[in-house]
Amino acid sequence: MDLTIRIDPATHNSHRVSLAGRLDTASYAELDRQLAPLLGDRPSLVLDLAGLEYISSAGIRSIFRARKALSARGGKVVIVNPQPQIQKVFDLVKAVPLSEIFSSVAEADAYLDAMQRKVLAKDEDDDLV
Repeated sequence: MDLTIRIDPATHNSHRVSLAGRLDTASYAELDRQLAPLLGDRPSLVLDLAGLEYISSAGIRSIFRARKALSARGGKVVIVNPQPQIQKVFDLVKAVPLSEIFSSVAEADAYLDAMQRKVLAKDEDDDLV
């Protein structure tokens, strides 16, 4: 599944961007391109990840770049509705930066892929009980 990006009309204080599908090496550049004009005119960006099924290290970098750009202007990026496997990736990245764990982007992506599949498999097992 490709990445679907929906940008809602701006409110007084923020832009809301909904992501669905996969945010990975094939799709991060499109997200960067669509976010670029939003990073200067509002104090906050709300990223709704309810439909995001997978995120790679490239996707994480896109979100961190947006966060850094807004932070420099006194703004914030807020993440809402992450799926469990996406939340697990964010928890991991907060605990130990990816650059300190893996020797290559490919290795990091392989690990993130396996970890997200594991979380999804656990959720399916819980549903069976």
